Amino acid sequence: MGYQVGLTEEAQADLGVVVRFLAEKSPEAAERIGNELLDAALTLTMFPRRGSPVRRRPGMRKLTHRDYVIFYQVNEAAQWVEVVRIWDGRQNPSSLRLP
Repeated sequence: MGYQVGLTEEAQADLGVVVRFLAEKSPEAAERIGNELLDAALTLTMFPRRGSPVRRRPGMRKLTHRDYVIFYQVNEAAQWVEVVRIWDGRQNPSSLRLP
């Protein structure tokens, strides 16, 4: 049995922003990319260390999918993965706020 994966409210809001932005141009693409991002996050149930460590953020990892970066933390004792942000990597990195 794998880890449980959850998204913080901020990560859920990030996903909503991505989907709404894409939906303005193509509702089909918005649905596809939104589902792909969720699927990528859910792969962490079996492979929680799949992503790479985030420099200068102990305990934070990142997983990339297309132009997006999924930031998450792993709680080994609870077998829990918490997705904290879903970020469009094309945005200004200085505006990204991680916990």
